[in-house]
Amino acid sequence: MLAVAPSADAAPAERHGREQKAVFEQTNDPSGNTVIAFARDRHGHLHEAGRYATGGVGATLDQAPIDPLASQGALTYDPAHHLLYAVNAGSDTVTVFRVSGARLHRLQILSSHGHLPVSVGVARDRVYVLDAGGNGAITGYRVRGGRLVAVPRSTRSLGLGNADSPFFLSAPSDVVVTPDGTKVIVATKSHNTLQTFRLDHTGAPAAQAVITPSAGATPFALAFDRRGDLLVTEAPGTQSSYKVEPDGSLTTVSAAVPNNGQQASCWAAVAGNHVYVSNAGSGTITAYRIAHDGSLSLKDSSGVTATTDAGPVDLAISGDQRFLYQEANGAGSIDEFAIEADGSLTRIGTVTGLPVFDGSKGPEGLAAT
Repeated sequence: MLAVAPSADAAPAERHGREQKAVFEQTNDPSGNTVIAFARDRHGHLHEAGRYATGGVGATLDQAPIDPLASQGALTYDPAHHLLYAVNAGSDTVTVFRVSGARLHRLQILSSHGHLPVSVGVARDRVYVLDAGGNGAITGYRVRGGRLVAVPRSTRSLGLGNADSPFFLSAPSDVVVTPDGTKVIVATKSHNTLQTFRLDHTGAPAAQAVITPSAGATPFALAFDRRGDLLVTEAPGTQSSYKVEPDGSLTTVSAAVPNNGQQASCWAAVAGNHVYVSNAGSGTITAYRIAHDGSLSLKDSSGVTATTDAGPVDLAISGDQRFLYQEANGAGSIDEFAIEADGSLTRIGTVTGLPVFDGSKGPEGLAAT
């Protein structure tokens, strides 16, 4: 690993009392999971700042091609509470870190109450973990005093009927909590459904999910725009958007908008009025415009807003929405982009020498402050 010392750009920010901004990557190593911390300088460049053991181990789903957990949200930052959540898929646990600039302090290692945790969703004080093994399940926690407390009787089965260690396309891929904290939504990939659980005042989910057939095949990544509409990235290269109704049903706004022409479109992040999608099979990023009514359209007719190193998977947007970071598992790198005013992306650098997916293990998870 090439370790680059933090640049001098970080020092003035710290002297003036502003918290150092950071990006975190999870190694998902089955011999010992670790989070690598990078300090971000004012130009958006990353400099390794430390490595932190989660106290658990990673895993790889059956036949996963480039992203071992076949999921989004394996590493999730909670900006309201300055906490970072990391799944330990091989240990059936979740690690909670306190974030202080580019430094981490491990606070808790908690049971996921299921098998193969692959994703964490958070909004307000509500945190939900998605387990991919077997039938799949969600389990809820609440943030209390800077730590997670399990919500009693909050585990709910997804009823997927998979093997304990499922084929990667059969496994559920993402869990999110709606911005108002009233619902949890799960994407199920090859089952082609979106499952929504309403939450009561304690944060406990309804006994049964409201199931919505996906507008496009293989729903993978979930995100919300500024109005709280649900954005769904579909692996064949399409994108859909939905209104989330009070009863948990989803009303389609844009249904599988024209294919972006790219391969394996599976991860998404929102900045302003654009949603950015990484295409693992093409080594590209696609940007979609989000209209005022929640409808979607390609920013670039070619479907290519930027090119990346090999095997782009998880991506993350900086808290100030100035920079986008792309985890490239086929190259062992993180690509750095500046987000321009019109939504275009300008490549500004690359962090190299990171773990590479070797067919049996590799990183999963990227988060930014």
